[in-house]
Amino acid sequence: MQRRINDVLIHYVEHGRGVPLIALHGAGVDHREIEAAIEAVVPGYGYRRIYPDLPGMGRSTTGHLGCNDDVVALIAGFIDRLGAGPVMLLGHSYGAYLARGVAAQRPDIVRALALLCPVAERSQNVPAHEVVCQDANAYDELEPEQRHGFDEYFVVRTPATARRYRGHVVPGTTLVDATGLGRIFAGWAVDVGSGTFPAQTLIAAGRQDSIVGYTDAMDLLQHYPHATLLVADGAGHALMHERPELLAALLGDWLHRARPDDK
Repeated sequence: MQRRINDVLIHYVEHGRGVPLIALHGAGVDHREIEAAIEAVVPGYGYRRIYPDLPGMGRSTTGHLGCNDDVVALIAGFIDRLGAGPVMLLGHSYGAYLARGVAAQRPDIVRALALLCPVAERSQNVPAHEVVCQDANAYDELEPEQRHGFDEYFVVRTPATARRYRGHVVPGTTLVDATGLGRIFAGWAVDVGSGTFPAQTLIAAGRQDSIVGYTDAMDLLQHYPHATLLVADGAGHALMHERPELLAALLGDWLHRARPDDK
């Protein structure tokens, strides 16, 4: 499916009916990565799960977008255009940074917020890359040229995580508009506000995340007074693939606490 917001074409897929849940993927991939992770653990009923390709990735264009705040405004416009009322908004990595911007700038359209391995304006105290698990047969699932990217991203290297990387991460890496995305990233800082976001919030980080670390995630608590925070040992930046059983429990609790019929 597609929606045109001003001069930008947003491609997205959706599943199910019910409370709208929008999930934003990270940089350099497309919706298929976060779709695979979330669809594997959220209930198959009661939620309208929506997965857009962010601008310059997948099949979405960039138009004249010039910075990340432009992307935040675009996402807000996309939510408005869906006409679904306040949404549950989830983001991984770069997508989490954008989600924070939407919640700060348009709190009226965000029912609840989930931030997985969130990127910040600047990442601090990032640990060294540390392999947690290395199965000898993990690389049997990969082409030789895919192994370096897999090793950079995953600290849990098993046949299961290799299949997830091959099937749902790699395809999106070939569909990046480097010029358009470079222009957007030149205006990297997102206006995440200085106040607090009062709705239910989930913040999850990997203890072995060598891309953004975990201390910045801990610092977010002051901005989200109803946040649950978890720093997961045995997981890196690919936490949603490496600890799926933990992700299922966390999202289950978040969904339960934020459902409108639970109030």
